[in-house]
Amino acid sequence: MVDLDGLPGEALVRRGLEDLARGARSAEALTVALATGRLRRCGLALPEESALPDDRELALYALLVARGEGDAYARYNALRRELDSFLEALEARLRRAQDPAARSSSRPANTV
Repeated sequence: MVDLDGLPGEALVRRGLEDLARGARSAEALTVALATGRLRRCGLALPEESALPDDRELALYALLVARGEGDAYARYNALRRELDSFLEALEARLRRAQDPAARSSSRPANTV
């Protein structure tokens, strides 16, 4: 199981994964669906591509517009940024876990 604890955007991605597993088309599910390839490469289980909307970006934007909760474009971009932050942090965590040398070299040595 992939450790998602403490990553930026963790709550968004967890809700999206749960919704996708149930077949729900929430904003969180559609946001997560935008990155199925990267998420699968990181070891996360996702529904088959055939179970997901063909044009996920438009489906997410249309859902945000339909909700009428302010500026759909701004909300769409905020969700994308949160997802990108999550993906970058997850991929970095996985790289560190795979390469012990990266863990020790990623932090500067304390010098006095």
